[in-house]
Amino acid sequence: MSCDLTVVLPSYLEEENLRLLLPRIKEHCQKLTPNFEVLVVDTMTPMDGTSEVCKDIGVKYLNRQGGNTYGDAVRTGISNSRGEKVVFMDADGSHPPSVLDELYESKSEADIVIASRYIEGGFTENSKILVLMSLIVNMGYRLVLGLKCKDVSNSFKLYPGDALRSLNLNCQNFDIVEEILFKMVRSNPTFKIKEIPFSFKKRMFGETKRNLFVFIFTYVITLFKLRFS
Repeated sequence: MSCDLTVVLPSYLEEENLRLLLPRIKEHCQKLTPNFEVLVVDTMTPMDGTSEVCKDIGVKYLNRQGGNTYGDAVRTGISNSRGEKVVFMDADGSHPPSVLDELYESKSEADIVIASRYIEGGFTENSKILVLMSLIVNMGYRLVLGLKCKDVSNSFKLYPGDALRSLNLNCQNFDIVEEILFKMVRSNPTFKIKEIPFSFKKRMFGETKRNLFVFIFTYVITLFKLRFS
């Protein structure tokens, strides 16, 4: 049975953050539609108490299928989603749940809605070096792949569920975010993209799971793969 909205949160040792984040996400979803689901996609084998947190708060807990990478978490979330619209959020608190309201309310204005750090009114709390790297990545993907948006790499996006579930996705790391956007636009050239400004926050608890070397290497390789696919 389908639903109006699916919110997917890939998770890796985020129990502490999810305990605070999930009630707020549910609160905003309940205001938007009574017919929603929240999916938390954890590691293949549980490494903390995330499953208990999900049970206590009343959201669906899933283990990654096919592997333990971020890409596997995203694919697992997509394959288990039922929403007419699907939103991806980070599980570390960097994506404020209040932004869900504007993302969902913009669904009639565009096919893909992006919470953007890089349009007027957007902001990010990351360090200057990380912001510079992100801007370079976004510029490269925009220019090489012809993507008509300022913030390609932020995962906080609303997608049409059926189009998302039809994609064949191969990336293993955070570059799957760009892969989704590129393949969706390529498959549906008439799709309209809208960006809304938001402020990207630092994670609430814990440490980042991003490896800087892997981050740079995979983004470069993926850019060329997508360009010549």
